[in-house]
Amino acid sequence: MIKLILSTGNVMSGGPSIIRKTGSTTRSNLELVNSLRDSFAAAQRDYAPTSKNPHDATPSCDRLAESWTEHDGQTLHVPRIGWEAAGLRDERSQYEITVKLFLLPDTAVAAREQFVHQALHLVSKELGIQTIDLLVVSFPGMSFEGNCEWEADKINAHQGNLEEEVASWRIFEELHRQGIIKRLGVAEFGSEKLGAFISRTTIPPSVDQINLRDCCNVPPPLKTLAHKHGVELNVHVDCTDILPRGTLRELLGQGPQGAGLLADSAHKNAGLHGEIFPQWVVRYMAFIRDRGVIENKGYFAGAELVET
Repeated sequence: MIKLILSTGNVMSGGPSIIRKTGSTTRSNLELVNSLRDSFAAAQRDYAPTSKNPHDATPSCDRLAESWTEHDGQTLHVPRIGWEAAGLRDERSQYEITVKLFLLPDTAVAAREQFVHQALHLVSKELGIQTIDLLVVSFPGMSFEGNCEWEADKINAHQGNLEEEVASWRIFEELHRQGIIKRLGVAEFGSEKLGAFISRTTIPPSVDQINLRDCCNVPPPLKTLAHKHGVELNVHVDCTDILPRGTLRELLGQGPQGAGLLADSAHKNAGLHGEIFPQWVVRYMAFIRDRGVIENKGYFAGAELVET
């Protein structure tokens, strides 16, 4: 079993193929996928091995992978990370740091604490920070979709797993108590779901992100509940299942747009063998308060390769 950490670096320094267009209402994970693909390609170019041996003009796939990835015990960083360039340009007080953590489907609830600490450690190291202003948690199985806001709210009430969500929330409550996270938020919680969640938590969310792609308005019951409990309602266009298994295998596989890390039926001798399971994705943003611009934005993703 191998743990994989995928990283994009700062997507704000990338081209138009990476960054999602401002004002886009289409729910998409293209920003994540494209920025990972570009990050892999850039690392392959930057760390391409050079050989003075004329008989070694074409390095093997395994040797190429070793040049632009990095092992740290049982963890493989894809690509290798140059931490010497990490950190913000100005004082921490000049920034609003927001983080969104996507807990992906088909992962063990008991492992979520490990996922949380791993993701936040990477973000802290990348930005050179000790605290986060807002952390939004996206739980698996949640959406806000329907022909109208009333239908979306009704369907939402039966999604997810409240017991698991409440149990996982205690991890974030403790980080809030420690002063590491100043504000907590959730995503895709309708009125019934949010009400039940608030009643079961010690530190309730102060933000609820919902997607209004299929309906133009916030459901009145949700608006009333949010006002009562001081919950800020924000609109977003993020995917809930932001990194499906098939997408991750394509990114790391042997195809024309793959990184060449994973073997497949046509390339059995090239790459790592096994089943890949995405576990979490974290997106971070460093927003300069007085200038109104994002200085640094990027993603990390965690996955597990079960070797066969």
